[in-house]
Amino acid sequence: MIKELEYPFTLTKIRDLKVGQRVSVSGKIFTGRDRLHKYLYDGGKCPVELRDGAIYHAGPIAIRKEGVWVVKAAGPTTSMREELYMPRIIEQHRMRVIIGKGGMGDSTRKACAKYGCVYLQAVGGAASLIAEFVKAVNGVHFMTEFGAAEALWDLTVKGFGVVVTIDAAGRSLHKRIERSSRKALEKIMK
Repeated sequence: MIKELEYPFTLTKIRDLKVGQRVSVSGKIFTGRDRLHKYLYDGGKCPVELRDGAIYHAGPIAIRKEGVWVVKAAGPTTSMREELYMPRIIEQHRMRVIIGKGGMGDSTRKACAKYGCVYLQAVGGAASLIAEFVKAVNGVHFMTEFGAAEALWDLTVKGFGVVVTIDAAGRSLHKRIERSSRKALEKIMK
């Protein structure tokens, strides 16, 4: 069964999500990549309210059509690149949802458990398909400073399908797979 998750992503809404659960995300999300994460980590002022919000590790490709931004591709980028920054950003901004690709490390997993946040895995290699879930671009910040791929895009999505791979209790699907893979390898090597 797919769990519907709508913005704002309050602690009450994300607390019951479990590792391995499929989720459909709707509402406001913000994109962020390396430059935004470092800026926030270093104490830069965020132009949007991240509390009870979501950061999607992505650099969407968008075009202006009759004065309106239209997202053509919105695939996830590798989240582990943000591992250094995420715990502090989660703590300071009390965001509740991270969406990305490839998982996050122990520091982020522990911050998710301590402050109430989840990591949701999006499908890599499906950028144009994911763009179909983007219903509106509400704004874009840091375009001049960071460039289009690194800017903070304010998006509205509807029915964006993801999987919970770190839950708010700190359980990690990535850790489970790592343990079972290690056991399988040890068995093969004997």
